[in-house]
Amino acid sequence: MQPIKIDHDEQQYKKNESDLTMNDAQSDKSKVIVDEDWKSRVQAEKEAAKNAAAGEAAKPATASDTAASDASEQSLQLPEPSFSLLITTLATQVLAGLGQTGGPEPSDEVPVNLDLAKHYIDTLELLEKKTAGNLTEDESQLLTRFLYELRMLFVSVRNQVKSKPNS
Repeated sequence: MQPIKIDHDEQQYKKNESDLTMNDAQSDKSKVIVDEDWKSRVQAEKEAAKNAAAGEAAKPATASDTAASDASEQSLQLPEPSFSLLITTLATQVLAGLGQTGGPEPSDEVPVNLDLAKHYIDTLELLEKKTAGNLTEDESQLLTRFLYELRMLFVSVRNQVKSKPNS
């Protein structure tokens, strides 16, 4: 490897400096013009946010204001109530009882609770009997399909639990 030679010649430095400024001037001509309007919009948004924060800080929040805002935030996240949602919620409970849902960590094993799973399957069967003739075709098919799939899964998990040696 050869060492790099550093030239301390002042004239060479000035020459390189003038080349640099000339190149900058040339490159300015070829640059794309940037819309500067966004800066003023951002500044206006910052000022509006600051004014809104100052206005809210001046007004003391009451407990009812806080509760109302919390309730409105929660209600925005909830799905529309429906029979399909009810059936899906109960089916999810069956899956949890059968150990089919994940735990907080991917490696977590969810314990099987066959009694809980059977309870929710029985609840779905009760709904099927009590709502017979009052459901839309889609709702009826959904309930029938879920019950069939959950029963089959229940039998499968129960057989696995029975065949597993006690630890």
